[in-house]
Amino acid sequence: MAGGNAIRGSRVGAGPMGEAERGDAAPRRRVSYWCANSHETQPSFAYDSGSEVPETWDCPRCGLPAGQDRANPPQPPKTEPYKTHLAYVKERRSESDGKAILEAALAKHRAKRGL
Repeated sequence: MAGGNAIRGSRVGAGPMGEAERGDAAPRRRVSYWCANSHETQPSFAYDSGSEVPETWDCPRCGLPAGQDRANPPQPPKTEPYKTHLAYVKERRSESDGKAILEAALAKHRAKRGL
């Protein structure tokens, strides 16, 4: 029965999915947000949600924060480069402190070995 007129992929009782089956959609409003790369995003928010519209929204194209003021979008966050453990130690200790700690550790090690 290759030439039948049955709709493929449907089942008995399946009908069009529409507002009659799901109910009425809540009234919505679209809010425009712009990022530093001038991308515009328009998410929609329900009017009766009771919550405020957020001041910033993440841009789906570039990931930067977007704001509602087109002329003054939020600045991209500052990213700090990865620091090694040694870089953090050098921030806390001076060169002379490091030498003193090393000498104390070596002296303790030599005392254990009996040298």
